[in-house]
Amino acid sequence: MKRRTFLQRIGSTLAVLGITEAEWLNWGNRYYQALAQPSVRKLALLVGINQYSQNPVLSGCLTDVELQKELLMHRFGFPAANILTLTEEQANREFIEAAFLEHLGKQARTGDVVVFHFSGYGTRINVEADQVQNALIAVNTQNSQNSNYLLEETLLLLLRSLPTDRVTAVLDTSYYAPNSAGLPGLRVRSRPEVDSQLATAELEFLKQLKTQNSFTKGEVTPPLLLSATGDSKQAAREVLLSGFSAGLFTYALTQYLWEVTPTKTIQVSLSQVETAMRKLGSKQQPALASSKKNPQAALIADNFAPDTSVGGEGAITAIEEDGKTVSLWLAGLPPQVLENYSINSRFSLVTGEPLILRSRTGLTAKAQLSAANPTNPLQVGQLVQESVRVLPRNISLIVALDTALERIERVDATSAFSSVAHVSAVVAGEQPADYLFGKLSPTPTRYSLFSLSGEAIPNIAGEPGEAVKIAVQRVAPKLPTLLAAKLWRLTENEGSSRLAIKASLEIVNTLSPRVIMQRETMRTLGNETATSKSPSTGIVPIGSKLQYRLQNLGDRAVYFILLGLKNNRSAIAFYPWQTSSEPNSSPSKPLVKQLVIAPGETFTLPQSAAAAEWVIPGPAYECEHQLIFSTSPFNETLTTLETAKNQTTDQQPIGPLLNPLEVAQALLLDLHNASPVKAEINSTAADSYVLDVNNWATLSFNFQVA
Repeated sequence: MKRRTFLQRIGSTLAVLGITEAEWLNWGNRYYQALAQPSVRKLALLVGINQYSQNPVLSGCLTDVELQKELLMHRFGFPAANILTLTEEQANREFIEAAFLEHLGKQARTGDVVVFHFSGYGTRINVEADQVQNALIAVNTQNSQNSNYLLEETLLLLLRSLPTDRVTAVLDTSYYAPNSAGLPGLRVRSRPEVDSQLATAELEFLKQLKTQNSFTKGEVTPPLLLSATGDSKQAAREVLLSGFSAGLFTYALTQYLWEVTPTKTIQVSLSQVETAMRKLGSKQQPALASSKKNPQAALIADNFAPDTSVGGEGAITAIEEDGKTVSLWLAGLPPQVLENYSINSRFSLVTGEPLILRSRTGLTAKAQLSAANPTNPLQVGQLVQESVRVLPRNISLIVALDTALERIERVDATSAFSSVAHVSAVVAGEQPADYLFGKLSPTPTRYSLFSLSGEAIPNIAGEPGEAVKIAVQRVAPKLPTLLAAKLWRLTENEGSSRLAIKASLEIVNTLSPRVIMQRETMRTLGNETATSKSPSTGIVPIGSKLQYRLQNLGDRAVYFILLGLKNNRSAIAFYPWQTSSEPNSSPSKPLVKQLVIAPGETFTLPQSAAAAEWVIPGPAYECEHQLIFSTSPFNETLTTLETAKNQTTDQQPIGPLLNPLEVAQALLLDLHNASPVKAEINSTAADSYVLDVNNWATLSFNFQVA
């Protein structure tokens, strides 16, 4: 179809939207160039809506579009001309469908790569009597009398109609609104079911698509559909970070895809995405649907066809006139790390040239080449890989105060939290936060601490009628544990570490150990095909015997420790016990020892059957473990562990961590001491931790005991 014909067909839509023909032609000039491109083409249509006239405003949908666009261009080689974005008033139903038909339907051929993305509200709508369907909420056309909804079935048929099986749809929305508004932590992307009349044109278009797709015999699932949540009781949510908001699912997904290698499966990738979302306070479980056989085995390479197997933490987006100063897009860094990423952190290009971070605002940063005369000229689009992570030493736990609290309650809570070391209070929704402080429902006079998704932290709620200051004093002893978990999460670097480590969590039985979860450093080992059938969330039955199998596949010995968090409330640690052999020491005084894995060796944790077995007790709970590896001993960490535990005779392998904050600080100091580059960054070493990816790796395991 020629551009002129297309413009005539959607002319009324353009007029209603107030978009001129010149503006459309400007978009058209970008993506019509794809018609002349040879071989496999890569096409994308990205839709994001924040501003709704009849619904509360969202904040992260335009960021989602930007996250996807930068990823597709710089990580997966999509030409900018082939990516069409529809945002805000451009994204009404007619325009989305017309753009789909023209940009994707008329251009895609067998073997081409196609990506569709939607970020915005979803809902349930009555289509006919006793028939309710999922729908995406588009922008209402001016003076529209009918609801401007794009039925999910319509979208799926459009995706299914494309002549290539390399189609990926990402829907960062949900359809079932929560029963209550809840706390203002993570904004929800769903609206209550509506009883409006669906536009007649949408029903007619759906009927036409069904006729055209009759060969599918009722199958409407596209080759690959990734949804923010697969559970109708869960809502897709947004997260507020420093300087921007984003969809939890989109950020977690795109962040992982920046670093991942093409040989990873989509299923394993979603497992990692879910883990990342949990650490930001949401229990969303992303869903995968596919018309392909054995979709769990589908590889990243199958659907995204990256130009290179090498990943990165971001890319160069602009180069200044001096040829040495660049703008960076850093969406490949985990969000909790990005929030605390400091100047003088370092990156390297794939060609080896080092870059030093000079400033950062949100997802963008400025960096400079450290070499006076670089071997290779810089280019826009070059991937950058983390080499040195600089973190401030004065990191605090941020507690957001629910806006539903009375003003005097917020004043009292702010005053009470100000007296707690390493804790600061902010107003919910105004600044990023780690947890929420508010009232329990349905008993408004009880206070508690909540995750950002509004779930109460277990066993922290107070008594009815309790004063705010008393409630904060009661919560305060739990906060060092939560801050400790925040600190050791900042060491996660599965994607950027240069150590070659693979770790498996296994259930031990009478036959052979059964792997329930597997993690590995991707930059050194990621090109191996992932054979692990890692579940969306690891489930460990109560009473199971567990072990970790740790493989050092590098050429240097590595030391390791294990730290963790149980039920988002209590800290735990692995204690490597030994009995002192000194003749004058008491045999009842246990000591902890360094654990080391030689190059090429495998280590099981606990080490042997002679050691106390690691049996998982009930009742049900959630668990998060960090396995931290270093090329240097954990001297400060083990000394701090002994300080709290040296009087006990209980030598269970996994036990309560009595001084979690001190241990977390000692851990960061050990990793800092293991980094030879700290001497080169003297200006920040005193008030920062300087961590070298060549000398440490942290792998994260999240699982449920049930």
